[in-house]
Parts: sequence; C-alpha cells; structure tokens
Amino acid sequence: MRRLLLSNDDGVHAPGLHALHDALLAHAKLRVVAPDRDKSGASNSLTLSRPLALSSLDNGFYSVDGTPADCVYLGVNGVWDERPDLVISGINHGGNLGDDVLYSGTVAAAMEGRNLGMTAIAMSLVGNRYFETAGRVAASLVGAADQLSLPPRSLLNVNVPDLPWEEIRGFRVTRLGYRGPAARPLEVKDPRGRQRYWIAAVGENADDGPDTDFAAVEAGYVSITPLQTDLTRHAARDDVQDWLDALT
Repeated sequence: MRRLLLSNDDGVHAPGLHALHDALLAHAKLRVVAPDRDKSGASNSLTLSRPLALSSLDNGFYSVDGTPADCVYLGVNGVWDERPDLVISGINHGGNLGDDVLYSGTVAAAMEGRNLGMTAIAMSLVGNRYFETAGRVAASLVGAADQLSLPPRSLLNVNVPDLPWEEIRGFRVTRLGYRGPAARPLEVKDPRGRQRYWIAAVGENADDGPDTDFAAVEAGYVSITPLQTDLTRHAARDDVQDWLDALT
C-alpha cells in the first residue's frame, strides 16, 4: 500500500485536511503532519531561528509549531524511517489560482515535497462547502498514480470547483493565469487609536484565457496545472543582455 504524507496551511484542525484524510484512508497508509495553527500565505518559508516542536495528537495526526514547508520537511526528511511515496497538501479552504501559488502555503507544502525528491500534489477547493468533492478528486488522482506513476519530482496544482461531485464536468490540464495588482491595504485603528493595516483582497483577473486555471474552474472543470520551480523568464534573457550591452 502506498505511503502518503498529508499536510496543509490552514492548520491541523482544518476541515479540509480531515476531508482529505477521510477520502484517502482506504487507498493508502497515511501520515498527517500539519501546522498547529493557520499558516495561510506562509509561502515557502522555513523556520531557521529556533527549533521546532512536533506533537502527537489523539487522532494520530502530528502538529508542528512552524510553517507548512517545515511540516513536510520533518515528515519526509528524518523524523520517521519510511519516506512517503507521495506528498499531498490540502484541501485548502479557497482556490490557489494564477499567481496565488507564489504566496500559498498549500502549494509551498507540496513544493517542499518536490524539493525533497517526492512527487507532490497541492489540492484546493475554490470555496468552502463541497470538501467531499475535492476529496473524491484527490482519491481519483491517487488511484491514477497507482496505475501510471508521474515522473519523479512532479508537482501538480489542483483546483476543484465548489460543486457537488455530480456537477463536476471533468478534468483539464491548464496553465496559470494571473491577476492584476492587489487593492490598497485597509486602514483601521486598534483599541488604543493606533494605525493598523489589513492586507487587501487580491487583484482582478488579468489573464483568464481559455487554457488557464481560472477558466477551467469557472466552467466547472477540475484544473490541474503542472508547476516547476524554475522562475527564469527565458524569453527576456536576450532583452536583458541587450540592456546590459547598452550600458557598457
């Protein structure tokens, strides 16, 4: 039976994580290592300034007083003798579409698995109602991986429409769209009258073309986007070289 490591960024008590666990329990041997609190937006950060506490919970899950990437690092790389065959992060409460992936702790947990040599999947529900649907999608993907393994160090970003299972129209392989700039921060006063700021909502969709993750989810399809860690903008290298040449 496959060994799966489950993690997330919403915290070890999040409904999405429990829905993922329940959906996969019959398909694999599971280990759950997740943050002890909500770490949404933590991206790929690691805790380097202090040691980490790993705690065993009554339900068999493990919590870590650190980031999603910390959790996967501990789950893959040294706490247990057996390494997992696959890392799955989620189910996130809300989508991780377009450039959300740069901030997402859900995607970061999966990416840490990829960085440690694992195949990894980030699961997100574009809403907060039909976690059972996203769980069934995860089980389908694990079953497919049993039949035909993905290449090592593969990383898939999966976004599931917030719909009943019978209303899901299918699966689409997509590319990332992107959003425009975020809104200005929201200014508030604390009880002592001091100025404080809330990070504002994400920007409007700037690229939601027909082959993007945005378009697939909007049309009722599960979006599956293969990701990579190479952030080089290869098409701009010659332009940058010309710019440098003009300076000399």
